[in-house]
Amino acid sequence: MKVGFAVQYDEGMESTVYDHFGSAPAFLIVDTEEKQIAKVDNSNSHESHGNCNPMGKLGGNNIDALVVGGIGAGAIMRLNSLGIKIYRAGAVKIRENIDLLNENRLLEITPNDSCGGHQGHCDH
Repeated sequence: MKVGFAVQYDEGMESTVYDHFGSAPAFLIVDTEEKQIAKVDNSNSHESHGNCNPMGKLGGNNIDALVVGGIGAGAIMRLNSLGIKIYRAGAVKIRENIDLLNENRLLEITPNDSCGGHQGHCDH
């Protein structure tokens, strides 16, 4: 399975999951079967709110799931239409979230659970 994570810094499996998909400086794609990690830089990606191209942000990588701190409804719907499940991070580090995902203990995010106005931890 390939799982994408929104991160600020690449610290491998010890990376901290970033607060919001749309403004994440980078993504790490973890291939749980091959035990490999790929980085996708997102630091130069700026678009107006609601115009997010989620697959472009993920570098076109084919992923099965995405783990984030927060994400907007539009991105959820676009990713879900491609068969990608979105999960809210249940722990701080990627390693811990992989364990939780394998144990079916991460909450799947639906458009109803998305970030509404970006108050609190979400900042564009």
